[in-house]
Amino acid sequence: MHYFTKSEIFLWSGSVLLILTAFFIFDGTDWMTLTASLIGATSLIFASKGNPVAQILMIVFSLLYGIISHSFAYYGEMITYLGMTMPMAVITLISWLKHPYEGNQSEVKIHHIRKSEMFLIMILTVIITIVFYFILRYFHTANLMPSTISVTTSFLAVCLTFFRSPYYAVAYAMNDIILIILWALASLENSSYISVLVCFVVFLVNDIYGFINWKHMEKRQKQSV
Repeated sequence: MHYFTKSEIFLWSGSVLLILTAFFIFDGTDWMTLTASLIGATSLIFASKGNPVAQILMIVFSLLYGIISHSFAYYGEMITYLGMTMPMAVITLISWLKHPYEGNQSEVKIHHIRKSEMFLIMILTVIITIVFYFILRYFHTANLMPSTISVTTSFLAVCLTFFRSPYYAVAYAMNDIILIILWALASLENSSYISVLVCFVVFLVNDIYGFINWKHMEKRQKQSV
């Protein structure tokens, strides 16, 4: 029995093909961007299965993406991924490993967020947004407002991922849309960033699939109780 379905193999293969095509057409020199994109796409296919391997790959992706963001003065992205997404991926990895579904380490047990937990998440998200706005403005971050919104959606996404909620993928999809806008703006100045833009288009498709699959997992896990 194969771990990945045919649809998932097709999705991952298509993602890799698009990333490679965009890289060799519009860039061809920044191998770090290519590496980060491929690792990110692979992370998302594991995340869609609730597999902790996704968090290990996300740690590596965050490090590389932080460096890439610095190159275009997207300090919000750099600070977000190096200072928030990467350490949260470490914490989430521990959480997922501690909560396997029926002892299966390759699938996390889905958690249904309580109202008190959601209230805490929203309060923290508002605080983080306000604080980061002034930090990013101080550093003269390019495209300040989209960068600030990206911090908001990123923080919401990592929190929901930690709490093992299917809606983590919705938050990441929202973040993908913001990042598509950010890197589209960057691509207008430097066409080599089109490869990064394509990367986040691929991420958006994968996150949509991730939400759909987690809802199926949620239903299956409920039925087995």
